[in-house]
Amino acid sequence: MEKALQLLQNYFGYSSFKKGQEDLISHILKGEDCVGIMPTGAGKSICYQIPALVFSGVTIVISPLISLMKNQVDALNELGISATYINSSLNNHDYIQTIENAVLGMYKIIYVAPERFESDSFLRFLNSIDISMIAIDEAHCVSRWGHDFRPSYLEIANVISNLSIKPVVSAFTATATDIVKKDIINLLNIKNPFTLTTGFDRENLSFHVISTNDRKKFVYSYVRNHLNSCGIIYCLTRKTVDSLYDDFLEIGYPVSKYHAGMSDVERTKNQNDFVYDRTNVMIATNAFGMGIDKSNIRYVIHYNMPKDLESYYQEAGRAGRDGIYAECTLLFSRQDIVTNKFIIEQCSSNSYHKIEYQKLNDMIDYCNTDKCLRKYILEYFGETPSFSECNNCSNCNSELEETDITEDSKKILSCIKRMNERFGVNLVTDVLKGSHSSKVIQLGFDKLSTYALLKDYSKETIKELISFLVSQGYINSIGEKYPILVLTNKANNVLFENEGVLIKRKVEKLKHSQNVISTYDDELFELLRKLRKEIAQKSNVPPFVIFTDATLSSMCINFPTTKEEMLKISGVGETKFQKYGELFIEVIQNYLNSSRISL
Repeated sequence: MEKALQLLQNYFGYSSFKKGQEDLISHILKGEDCVGIMPTGAGKSICYQIPALVFSGVTIVISPLISLMKNQVDALNELGISATYINSSLNNHDYIQTIENAVLGMYKIIYVAPERFESDSFLRFLNSIDISMIAIDEAHCVSRWGHDFRPSYLEIANVISNLSIKPVVSAFTATATDIVKKDIINLLNIKNPFTLTTGFDRENLSFHVISTNDRKKFVYSYVRNHLNSCGIIYCLTRKTVDSLYDDFLEIGYPVSKYHAGMSDVERTKNQNDFVYDRTNVMIATNAFGMGIDKSNIRYVIHYNMPKDLESYYQEAGRAGRDGIYAECTLLFSRQDIVTNKFIIEQCSSNSYHKIEYQKLNDMIDYCNTDKCLRKYILEYFGETPSFSECNNCSNCNSELEETDITEDSKKILSCIKRMNERFGVNLVTDVLKGSHSSKVIQLGFDKLSTYALLKDYSKETIKELISFLVSQGYINSIGEKYPILVLTNKANNVLFENEGVLIKRKVEKLKHSQNVISTYDDELFELLRKLRKEIAQKSNVPPFVIFTDATLSSMCINFPTTKEEMLKISGVGETKFQKYGELFIEVIQNYLNSSRISL
C-alpha cells in the first residue's frame, strides 16, 4: 500500500485515497477477488489502475464502450502509463500490431470490448500473456435485472475459467440494487469476493423535479443562463432529440446530438465535439453517455422522465464527476408515463414486464413525492440516510406550501371504491371529471354519486392528485400494461376515520442552497481554462485529461507559483507537473502581477 500511495501521488497527483479506494486496492493487492459498488465520480478506475501498476503482469480491463476505452487510454498515456485498447475500431493491421506488442509485454493495461471474449482465438491470446488481473467495468451489464444488459458479458466467466493461470478478478459499477449485485457475483463466477459498497450519495449534485407545460422554454432559458458550462440534455426518443437539436440550431446556438439512428461517423464526430469542449451541450437519448469520462459536466437535464431510477441516477450522475457542484433536473409530464409504457412493451420480453413496470412506478413516485429527493434515491438503493432533508434538492430547498386536499382525496378514493377497484387512472379520471364518453355511459358510471365531483378540475390535475395518493400509499396501482387502482388500508383512515391529507406544493422562490463551494477567481479560471484547451488541442486529448475543473479552481484559490506549491494542488502529480506545471505557473504569476494581487 505504501507503493500504491506513492504511485497515486506521482501519477495522479492525489495525496490520499478516496473513500473505499484503499480498502479495495488493499484486498486486490492481496490477491483477493473484489466487487466494488461506488457512485460515479468516486474513482473506480483508480481501484484497478493502481494495482495494475504494482502487479508484475498486464491488467485486462473489460469495458463496454469504445469511447470510454479511448478516453481512459488517452489519459493513461498522457500520464506516461503504457496502455492500449482492443475493440472494433481497430483495423486488421492495427489489431495484429497491438496483439504482437501485448505478447512482447509493452502494455501494463489493455482495455478490451466484451465481444472479444466470444472468440476462441482471443482466449488463446490471453493464455499467451502474463495476466495479473481482469477488471470488469460497468459490471451491472451482466444482469438482466440491470438497466443496461449486454449479452456478451455472460461469456466473461467462461473465458476466465479457461485461463491457464487464474488472475485476480475485480468488478465495478456505480448503480446496483441487491438483485443486480448478486447477479454480478454469480454470473461472473466470482468466488468469495471482498465486496464493498461505499454508498450511492453524491453530495455535490443538486436534484430537481419540475412539472412544466413548456419544456422547451425551460431548456432554452437554462442553457442561455449557463452558456460557458457543459451539459447533457437527455430525451426519451430520437424524434425529440432531432426536434430539440434543430430548434437550438435555428436560434443560433451550437449543440451536438447523439442517438442510435445516426451513422457511426456522425455519432463519433458529435461525441468528440462534446468531449473535446468544441460544443458545450449534448442532446441525446440514453444511447449516449455510459462510460463517458468527461469530468466537467456541470448539469444534466432530463427532458423526459426515464423508465427507472437506475437509468436516471446513472445518467444524472454524469454531472459533477470532478466533485464540484452540479445540477440534475428532471422535467416531468404525465405523457412520459405513456411513452415509457410503450417502450417497455416494445423493447423487453414479457417475462421482464412485471419488474419493468414496478421500476416505472418507482420512477413516477419519485417525480410525485414531496419529500427529500436525495433521500428517496438512497432508500431505493437500500441505504438508510441519516438525514430527513438534504438541503440540496428542489423539495428541500423550495418554500413549500401545505394544502389540505382531504375532501378531494375522499372523492377520489370513494370513486375508486364505487367502481369496485377494477379500473385504471384514465377511466377514474373520466368519471370524476363527468365525461360523457361511451364507456362511462355503457358501464353506468354516470349514475354513481361520485360522477362529476371534480368537474371543475382539469383531467391533468385529477391525474396528478391520483399520482400523489399513489405515491403516499393510499392507492396501489396493480398490474402492468393496464394497471388498475386499488385502495390500501391507509385509505380507510381517510374515508372512515377523518384522517387529513396534506399536499406540499413548491413555491418558485428557493431557499439558499447549503452546498456552497469555495469561491475562486473567475477571471483566472478562464485564463487557465484557455491554456488547458490549447494544450489539449496540441496533444489531441480532451481538456479534462490535462487537468479537471476541480484542479483549476483549486489553483484559482491557492495561486501556486512554485513547484512545491503546485504539487500540493489535488490532481497535480510529478508527471503532470513535468509536462505542464511551468506553463500554468507562468499564467498564474502573470495574472498576479497584472492584477497587483499580493499573497
